Order: sequence, then structure tokens, then C-alpha cells
Amino acid sequence: MVAGLAGGSGKSVVAVGVIAALARRRLKVIPFKKGPDYIDAGWMKLAAGEKCYNLDPYLMEEDVIATSFLMKSAGADIALLEGNRGLYDGVNPEGGYSTAELAIALGVPILLVVNCTKTTRTVAAMVLGCLKLDARVDIRGVVLNQIGTTRHQSIVTQAIEKYTGVPVLGAIPRMKQDIFPMRHLGVTPHQEYKGSDQAIDLLADIAEEHLDLEAILAVMAPVEKWKSIPITETPNKQKLRIGLLMDAAFQFYYSENLEALEKQGAELVVINALTEKYLPKLDGLYIGGGFPETSAKLLAANESFRKSIKEAAENGLPVYAECGGLIYLGKSIEFDGEVYPLSDVFPVRFGMSKKPQAHGYSIFTAKGENPFFEAGLEVKGHEFRYSTILEWDGVPEDLALEMTRGTGFMAKRDGLTTKNVLALYTHVHALGTPQWAKGFMDRCREEKMSNVG
Repeated sequence: MVAGLAGGSGKSVVAVGVIAALARRRLKVIPFKKGPDYIDAGWMKLAAGEKCYNLDPYLMEEDVIATSFLMKSAGADIALLEGNRGLYDGVNPEGGYSTAELAIALGVPILLVVNCTKTTRTVAAMVLGCLKLDARVDIRGVVLNQIGTTRHQSIVTQAIEKYTGVPVLGAIPRMKQDIFPMRHLGVTPHQEYKGSDQAIDLLADIAEEHLDLEAILAVMAPVEKWKSIPITETPNKQKLRIGLLMDAAFQFYYSENLEALEKQGAELVVINALTEKYLPKLDGLYIGGGFPETSAKLLAANESFRKSIKEAAENGLPVYAECGGLIYLGKSIEFDGEVYPLSDVFPVRFGMSKKPQAHGYSIFTAKGENPFFEAGLEVKGHEFRYSTILEWDGVPEDLALEMTRGTGFMAKRDGLTTKNVLALYTHVHALGTPQWAKGFMDRCREEKMSNVG
């Protein structure tokens, strides 16, 4: 587990760099990201050339996390996890659902990344504090980040090793180039990053030059015991063509969600909403989140595709849309002083704020009629958005989902519906809510059968 003392400590640079460097050695690395995150996971996937999976103690039960971790790690040479926020940061003073709690539950050792900007011996105190706060946490090594000089590195290294006994396994100097430019809630997604492959190569170079990779490999826990875990067979179900908008605008998809749809019989059809002229023949459509505002000009210019989305929704195609997908089904979005027309499935005009409008875990209960969730079902999810609702002619009671935690679309409600369309701000993870994939695919299958009839 690559963990940090705080967000922005440099753990993503270390995690992605180590993955890329080990992949260069032709090792099979399976990456995992702790928490509800798409962007870091995307970079880890790119570095490994393998799917990245998310492990979230808030959204998933502990046995579900353990099963997923063991099964996805089966056959790998290396399983590398990246934590989120600070090592002990959770949702309460006891550190509930923290990176530390996940590492303890899975029994994985920790490589701790520390930002050493304007500090020396105090770093040792911080590492010592992490060791003493919970004796169950297994910190095997430290990586120093933002090192200014060789003398700076020497003092910090000696202090850590003298007072904590934990070895320093690498030191990354201050970089003139910002490899991961920040935007909104984190780093820029690799789909929008010009030269992402070159960035991966640079991170691998940094890891090889500044980290002791052999020592890092030596402190990892063995994974041989996981290689015999049986893989559950995919149910033999009638295949349905499920469209997936995946491009620079829509990129937030959990690997587990896509696999869950496939296990329910989905044949995933990847579609680029920026370049395709029309929606192909489908049995259902899944539109994930992303940053449609940064591609608003291209989305708006692709008028024929927008119209085909609206026509399909009006004709009863089952459509599930999250966050950015919800926005795309609206009437328009205002961004940087310009108004861009969208699919117009729902009469909503969206805007963008410079401040987060919702950020964190959420819980909703299905209250109103909707095509995919049974009434009364409680679902844990998360929200990340800067968008605002500028105009909507509906009322909160029209929304199908009642929020008991989180913001939702409006007035503690979420879930716009029309015919077989459900669009919501909340992101859902299939391992935390197995009813999601089944409910969506069941409706797709019902709709297909009704059309045949």
C-alpha cells in the first residue's frame, strides 16, 4: 500500500511511477485504488496495462473487499494499492474507513510517502507518530518527496532511520515540471492529458532513478497464496448490446461496474460522443461521469449524435446516467460565458461553479418510480461535482431518490426519470450495490422482449 501523510503528499507520483517501472520489467502488476476515485485509478491502469480496481470500506462490506482483492490479485506478480488522503484520515475521529483500516483488514505492508518541503527532523516525528498511533499498521518503508538538496535528503533520512527504525527507500527531488497538474477534485484525467504515455515513461524513469525498487519489492508481502483463488464463472445469459460513452468527456467508470454488467450478459459497445454521428443499435446505454464541460464545444457541435440520444430515450431505450452523464442529458450547459446545447432529454440548464457543490459519500433510498432500483432499496454512493442547476421546471417530489446523506440534484433528492431513463448525480459502485447491474440489465432485457413481442 502506497500511503501518504496527506492529500498532495506525492503518493500518486510514487504509486504510478513504481507500477510503470515494474511493468517495464514485464511484471504483471494489478493496481488498486482505495476510495471512490476514477482519475488516479485511470493513471494506474495506464501505467500497468491492466485494469485498476477500487476498494472502498465505506461502500463495500469487508468480506466483499477481501474477496475482490484476492480474486483480482490472482495470477499477478505484484498487487499495488494506492491509499487516499492521509494514512489515518477517515470519516470520524477514530479514522473509520481510512487507508490504515483498509491496510490492516487486508494485511498489506505500507510504503509511506512524506512531503519534506521546509522540514527536516520533524519528518521523523511524523513517521514515528504514524507508527505509534496504531500498532497494527505495518509501515515497512518511507519515500521522501520534494527534497531540495543532498544535504536535505541526508538529514531527513538519518533522522527517520535513527528515531523510527524504518528504512528510507527513496527520495524524489523537487521537480520543475508538474507531472500531474491539478484540476477540480484532483489531477487531470489521462484521457485529457496531452502526452500521457510520455508522462508514464517519465514517472517510470523517476522511480528507477530515485527509488530503491529492489528494496521496495523485498518488503512487499508474498502473493503466491492468492494465485489459486478460483474465478467465478460468468452466468450464461442472453447477450445484450450495452452502449458505453467513453471519451475525453465521459471517463468515470469503475472496472467492477463494467465487469458486473458483463456478468449479467452485457456486450459492451464503446462509443465516442465527440465523434460518432449517431447512436448505434443498442439494448441499453450507460453514461458515466467525467468532465463534459471541458468538451462542451465538441459535444454541442455533434448535433446528430445528441439528437439520436434524445430519440432513443423517447423511444424507450434503457439509459442509466451518472453525474457528467446526467449533465449530458440536460438541455444545455453554461461554461466560460458560453451556452452549449446538449441532448435535451431533461429540461435542465446546467452551469459551473468554481467551488464544489457536492463532495463526499452519500446515501439514497429509492422512493419514487424508477426503471432500475426497487422501491425501498438503500444505496451508498458518492458525489463529486462543481455543476449547478440554473433552471429546471420540475419539483423535488418528481425526483425518484431521497438522500439521507449527501446533496443530490435538489432539496435532498436525486434521480431524474423519464420512460426507461434514470439520471442521477450519485456515483454507485457495483460491489457495494450488486442490485445496480442486475436491475439495469433486467430492464434492458424486458424492454428488448417487449419490442420483439
